[in-house]
Amino acid sequence: MRWRNPRKSSNIEDRRGMRLPMKAVGGGIGGLVLLVIAIVFGADPGTVFNDNTNVAIEPDSYYDGAGLSEEDRELADFVSVVLADTEDTWNEIFAENLEYREPTLVLFSGAVESECGFAQSAVGPFYCPVDEKVYIDLSFYRDLKERYGAPGDFAQAYVIAHEVGHHVQNLLGIMEQVQSAQEGPDQVDANRLSVM
Repeated sequence: MRWRNPRKSSNIEDRRGMRLPMKAVGGGIGGLVLLVIAIVFGADPGTVFNDNTNVAIEPDSYYDGAGLSEEDRELADFVSVVLADTEDTWNEIFAENLEYREPTLVLFSGAVESECGFAQSAVGPFYCPVDEKVYIDLSFYRDLKERYGAPGDFAQAYVIAHEVGHHVQNLLGIMEQVQSAQEGPDQVDANRLSVM
């Protein structure tokens, strides 16, 4: 796939290397104490930090990219070019009778806070309809290559295009319809709708 030097998207938010500061639970170091207690007693540590009231990102605090490997910089450039291509495509498709709101792509490492809640890299790339952002930890591409045997630019571009597809579903109201169907008794239909 040829992608060097085309237009890059300006809708990239780079949070790689940022720390997620814990808000105090009960004041001071309470959150850390609760986490240690949960681990010691065999409870799920995720229950301590299970919603966006316990974890926060400092606003307007973005990573400057210092300390990134050349591979990490190249992957960030790649996803920026792919996102730009999706913007061009969907702006053209929507131009006839709708307005396309371009999503923001958030690069993160380890874990991230979105308007949909806290997520770790293990969940993989995801789209949050509340803030209209696509989230990806670029280490997912290493997993894609090494663990799932899907190396190459096409597989990597597909991941971004897939998540942007969820954004399009959200803009068109399809996501809400699918979610409503998934809450119903007919799971076969719900899964069919999701795949469609």
